[in-house]
Amino acid sequence: MSDTPDIKVLLIDDEQTLLEYLSKRLLKEGFTVKATFSGEEALEVAANNFFDVAVVDLKMPGMDGVETQKRLKEIQPLIQCIVLTGHGSIDTALESGQQDAFKYLLKPIDYENLVETIKEAAKKKEEVQATKFKEQVEEIYRSGMGAKGIKKAIKELRKIYGIE
Repeated sequence: MSDTPDIKVLLIDDEQTLLEYLSKRLLKEGFTVKATFSGEEALEVAANNFFDVAVVDLKMPGMDGVETQKRLKEIQPLIQCIVLTGHGSIDTALESGQQDAFKYLLKPIDYENLVETIKEAAKKKEEVQATKFKEQVEEIYRSGMGAKGIKKAIKELRKIYGIE
């Protein structure tokens, strides 16, 4: 449990049984988990909560996994998406890759592999976030604004990146 420090996972799948199973297992691992049954529901949740990793089913009624990933990235540009599908094909993998999927996994899910992949994805998000945050802080310092302006700008960046 100690090596899953506050990793926030958004599960998106229309299979209720799978969602319940994964939610319970991931919670026991120490992850913070929010399960959603559709892309639309996931977007509503993501608009108000920060996540490190989204585990996205590719084939869902309504908004499919590719569109869900695209929209999630618009809301939270640094979120890492792991794509799950029981409908594996090169075309769908490539399409998901165009949305910058972290990894593409086939159903039935190898649970241990999923846990490791979530940890790797969260680590990547953390690294990208730290780099982008640092770049933007340096840009603020170079901008020449005063101390109060810098403090306010950094506070805003912390909000944007979910760093509190």
